[in-house]
Amino acid sequence: MESWLRVEPAAPGALWSHTAGLRDLVAPCVISREIEEEVGASSLRSWTLRWSVDGTDVVVPLAAHVLGPPSSATAPVRRFSWRAGQRHRPGLGYSTSTGRLHGFESLAERRFLLVLDFVPGTREVLSQPFTLPFTTAGRRMEHVPDFAALLDDGVLVADVRPGGRGERTEVVKFAATARAAQAAGWTYMVVADWHPRAVDALEASARCRRVLQDPLGLQGQLLAAASARPISLRSLAARMEAPTVARTHLLHLVWHRRLAVDFSHR
Repeated sequence: MESWLRVEPAAPGALWSHTAGLRDLVAPCVISREIEEEVGASSLRSWTLRWSVDGTDVVVPLAAHVLGPPSSATAPVRRFSWRAGQRHRPGLGYSTSTGRLHGFESLAERRFLLVLDFVPGTREVLSQPFTLPFTTAGRRMEHVPDFAALLDDGVLVADVRPGGRGERTEVVKFAATARAAQAAGWTYMVVADWHPRAVDALEASARCRRVLQDPLGLQGQLLAAASARPISLRSLAARMEAPTVARTHLLHLVWHRRLAVDFSHR
């Protein structure tokens, strides 16, 4: 079976939490040259983007180059469904970056939301952000990406496909979305995998990411103790007068990049 996506594995080795960016934490896919050339030969003249803004469909010609970034007024273009027997697992994930819940359609998408919340510079996130109707090789198709995010350095559009799985028709849609994003001055990626162990660490620290009261002053004690020399989190917590409470504050400090850990270590 021919593969239309090639996974670029995340870089091995040490990955310090306080400097970890999006490209350090996720492994994107490369679309096959054959499909890129097929989509690249198509005219953008008839391509459009369809948003849902304040309950109204807004259609923007791609060639107009007047596309704005996602905002909280923009709603998902399709509904999330929950029903007995479905094979995927949708839900809502909270983001401290936006202060809101965001929809996801699988556990892999939930992990990507978590990564977006952890990396610095995330201002806005939108699930199922727009519909892209397009024509390529004489076929009329459309695609709804999984996410669009407004970052400090621009707009990111992303699809999440664990393992880089995708039939040819689906990969054509990815290639079209990549081309549309390029025309709009955005970045596009197909996320296939994660840095080994990093997402597990993020899952743990995310439970403690919200504002915490610190009447015992544990955060200051933890930072002072960690500044003396490298030390394991378990040993650091054990030094405190309330180790169980200290572990919660440790994870809070890691999430907010005030305390650094090597994500590649267990």
